[in-house]
Amino acid sequence: MGEKMVKVGVIGYGYWGPNLVRNFMFNPDTNVVCVCDKSTDRLLKAGELYPTVKLTGDASELISDSSIDAVVIATPVRSHFELSMAALKAGKHVFVEKPITTTSDQALQIIEEADRRQLTLIVDHTFVYTGAVRRMRELIKKPSFGNPSYFDSTRINLGLFQNDVNVLWDLAVHDLSIMSYVFDAKPVAVSATGHNHVEGQPENVAFLTVFFDCNLVAHINVSWLSPVKVRKTLIGGTKQMIVYDDLETSEKLKVYDKGITVSDDPDHIHKLLIGYRTGDLWSPRTNDTEALKIEVSHFVNCINGLEKPITGGEEGLGIVRILEAANSSMHRRGAPIDL
Repeated sequence: MGEKMVKVGVIGYGYWGPNLVRNFMFNPDTNVVCVCDKSTDRLLKAGELYPTVKLTGDASELISDSSIDAVVIATPVRSHFELSMAALKAGKHVFVEKPITTTSDQALQIIEEADRRQLTLIVDHTFVYTGAVRRMRELIKKPSFGNPSYFDSTRINLGLFQNDVNVLWDLAVHDLSIMSYVFDAKPVAVSATGHNHVEGQPENVAFLTVFFDCNLVAHINVSWLSPVKVRKTLIGGTKQMIVYDDLETSEKLKVYDKGITVSDDPDHIHKLLIGYRTGDLWSPRTNDTEALKIEVSHFVNCINGLEKPITGGEEGLGIVRILEAANSSMHRRGAPIDL
């Protein structure tokens, strides 16, 4: 349990806002006192579910409310910087949707402001708080996995077209957050290609490759134009391989005891011999508690000084840097950009 009840204001009650309000409402250490949205219809919906909550169409009214300790921002990314900055300057802790901001320069300013005021800043990279991703990180760190060699992710569907960000900023941000959480390796360069099939709109199909400072490569395929929904990640190690399928209801993770062994027998120096190992397949158990529930508790613990943010400003900044480089690379038809 936290030290005191954290009073929360939520800005944005659109697609993700209702999930946030519900989780902050039901956490024993937090209480939602105000919800803000520009749409009267959405506010009425919030009011029907939570009659005790104050409703407002004015974000500055919520931010200046002295009874509020923390501000939750679930608005389009273009408004994240302004709202986060205003909340921090008003002395509030901040829980902001992904990606943290539209530029790394903005992210740095927010991080500095939070540090200077000793306030908690968390970016809602929800997948990091899922049981499957946490278990995957544990498995990758074990000697039985071997050295990580690749991360290959597909996140495609006939999707919610965004008009303010491209598909990388909308979907690949999830895979990048998973990637940076499960690996200790440092990304050094990116290459990306993408295309917009609707005139004047951002790219709706993209392919992103991330290069690391070690023998590891990541590839992410994202699209709003696919006839089928796929949410699948393959992670290869020298001894084991993991398949993470987020659409699976029970067995989200499968571990394959498969790999390759390269012979360095001096007698066969002229022939590179690659042997294939095939072993068992197993599905480890994962915690199926809702990720947001875990994340809200973590946010409270960070506010009370009991934990350090897992997806804090620095993590958010690292991902925005990759996305910025990916945009530059896309405009140059995939030319690699150093980070």
